[in-house]
Amino acid sequence: MSSPAQTPQPPYFAVIFTSVRTDGDNDYGETAKQMLELASEQPGFLGFESARQEIGISVSYWASQEAITAWKENIIHRQAQSRAKDWYLAFRVRVCRVEREYGF
Repeated sequence: MSSPAQTPQPPYFAVIFTSVRTDGDNDYGETAKQMLELASEQPGFLGFESARQEIGISVSYWASQEAITAWKENIIHRQAQSRAKDWYLAFRVRVCRVEREYGF
């Protein structure tokens, strides 16, 4: 069983990636695995959660806007981004500041 990402006390940032996939894998699975491994090594990375049904929702958590920008500009990540049309019919990226968190 998966569990929610263990994030620090707010404030921190969340990047919410929602998507609708194309048919077929087109090397998506392996690339997604590599991107998560690479992202987790980046300064400021705090965690990751993902779910997929008709719409995929992935949320990565970051310590700062600067950490998000550095990840977006990472050369290997940029190469993967260039393949977006191979994998997605549509997607949106939303960047949010997390002000409050609660749960059990």
